[in-house]
Amino acid sequence: MAELEIDAVVFDVLGTLVDEPAGLRAGIRALDASLDDTRVEELLTLWQRHVEHEQRRVVDGARPYATSEVIDREAALLVADAAGAAAGLAESARRLPPWPDTVAGLARLAERFPLIGLSNASRTALLELNAHAGLRWHQALSAEEARTFKPDPAVYRLAVTVSGRPPERLLMVAAHAWDLRGAQRLGLRTAYVARPVGDPPTPEDRFDLYADGLSDLADQLEKA
Repeated sequence: MAELEIDAVVFDVLGTLVDEPAGLRAGIRALDASLDDTRVEELLTLWQRHVEHEQRRVVDGARPYATSEVIDREAALLVADAAGAAAGLAESARRLPPWPDTVAGLARLAERFPLIGLSNASRTALLELNAHAGLRWHQALSAEEARTFKPDPAVYRLAVTVSGRPPERLLMVAAHAWDLRGAQRLGLRTAYVARPVGDPPTPEDRFDLYADGLSDLADQLEKA
């Protein structure tokens, strides 16, 4: 492992610190208690594909910027229509449970580093996510500030600007390899944290750290 000299740790939120699919599944099941697991997964995939597609259109310049709340409402309407139920689902995207190691892991890392949350969620959604999951930061940044979404370099630049440090002194932590690749393009150091959901690294990826969870990440940073 290459030597790491880190001044701050930057965290992705959705999927990395909170279990986004679990929160959305709960919201989908609340639409109609008769939905079986297979149908719930189909509707969850419908939601996820819409959000990913529309965020990519924003990044590519094919759609004017819209906050995550707007895109979530679109996804909620699609899912509710497909389920034949009234739409009250968008709020589920802001009531996501933290992974079991998240709160304690952040507290442990905060003893050594400034922690920055960096999320595609809007400012309002990020506030509600943080409050519901008990996430504590030194700074929480929304992609809304850059009016685009990760992996656009402008979003990672928010963390660089706020930290006042060069990119190579920041460690980006995510459960999504695509997110880490975006951070690498701006020069940030990277740490992949394995989660049951997310985007696993490919054999071609070269990240600075690979961790089984936040406790493992904290252990490795202490050694580094």
